Amino acid sequence: MKPALQLRASQHLALTPQLQQSIRLLQMSTLELETEIEQALQDNPMLEREDAEPGEPPRETVKLQRGERRGDGELDDEAMQQEAPPLSLAEHLMQQLKFTQASPRDAALVELLIGELDDNGYLSVGLDEVEAMLPAELEVDDCELRMALNLLQSFDPAGVGARDMAECLAIQLRQPDLDVFPELADARVLACTRRLCQQHLALLAARDYIQLKRTLQCDEATLRTVQSVIRRLNPRPGSRFGAREAQYVIPDIIVRQVRGRWVAELNPETMPRLSVNQLYASIVKSERGSGLADQLREARWLIRNIQQRCDTITRVAQEIVDRQQGFFEHGAIAMRPLVLREIAEALELHESTISRVTTQKYMLTPLGTFEFKYFFGSQVSTQAGGVASATAVQTLIRQMIAAENAHKPLSDNKLAQMLAEQGMVVARRTVAKYREALRIPPASQRKTL
Repeated sequence: MKPALQLRASQHLALTPQLQQSIRLLQMSTLELETEIEQALQDNPMLEREDAEPGEPPRETVKLQRGERRGDGELDDEAMQQEAPPLSLAEHLMQQLKFTQASPRDAALVELLIGELDDNGYLSVGLDEVEAMLPAELEVDDCELRMALNLLQSFDPAGVGARDMAECLAIQLRQPDLDVFPELADARVLACTRRLCQQHLALLAARDYIQLKRTLQCDEATLRTVQSVIRRLNPRPGSRFGAREAQYVIPDIIVRQVRGRWVAELNPETMPRLSVNQLYASIVKSERGSGLADQLREARWLIRNIQQRCDTITRVAQEIVDRQQGFFEHGAIAMRPLVLREIAEALELHESTISRVTTQKYMLTPLGTFEFKYFFGSQVSTQAGGVASATAVQTLIRQMIAAENAHKPLSDNKLAQMLAEQGMVVARRTVAKYREALRIPPASQRKTL
């Protein structure tokens, strides 16, 4: 074959740095955008905040200053105590271990077990696995580990160190506080409660009360008392230690009614006010060969892309509000089916852009704060030939279950029949799927004694 040269013309889409930045900013949440901006302000001297006052501390430090200053300049003691970090479960248990008379070897084994506890206070591995972790030359046997576990299970909170829920509840019933559980002063109630926790939790979860009364050989009044006690026990004794601080959502859009029309407005708190530092910009103009030219260009890109991000979010939010007028007038039961493609076609944007906009973006409405994605849902056919939103169907299911007879809860079949009577054709398995999505147990588990 002879070598030859050929020319071919082709087209391909190249993502410029500006476009890549625009896409990245669009999919960020408000908190992530704030972090991105703070980093840009540190890296690029061309950028500055328009709303920052000289000498004003950063926003995050203002938020953390919870204590009020006294007249003498001392911090409020109560405020300082509130700022102290809470003890973790492991720290709480180690403090108790120091006050025991355990030998150094036993204390070391208890400390090892403490390290294997999960966030709920359960021992996450078996004693045989713990034994396998230890060097053979220590010659730690199963008996020693059981003694160390018994010591750990005697610590506060009651139930810590259990290997399953049955053991956790049984530990709490070893020496119950009669001031908290006066019912357990009755030896028969105490015996039934212990037996149920140790052997028959599955029957209680299934709400098979007839079988429970037969197995425990007790009457209905006693079983009610046992249930009352078990409800007040703590199945997760370690959960209250080192609890994480609540995460707050900053709404990107505020929806309000203006002259009879629902309007989506950008939350001014989420709109960063950035500008180019004019002093540095004048230097760049006078010295064209300055190394600041690239940073000036990047600053302008960032400001332009942030403005475009805000405009796109507002446009998408307004289109969602326009299509879900029924929701704002009557609630979730009036939600209409909506898919990303409809918004994309209406705004002449790509569907992937709508997906980015509706992720981790929130809308504050008179009915509450919702993620944009909440307003999208599949459709369910109606007998009249129309369609209804899956969200509206779920709302109906929730209302039906809330109004049911607690002694005769509605089955999924019955719920499907009731929906059909209202003109919504929904299969039983679809009802079951929606019920599970609402975290509502089946009828057998909703039945009360």
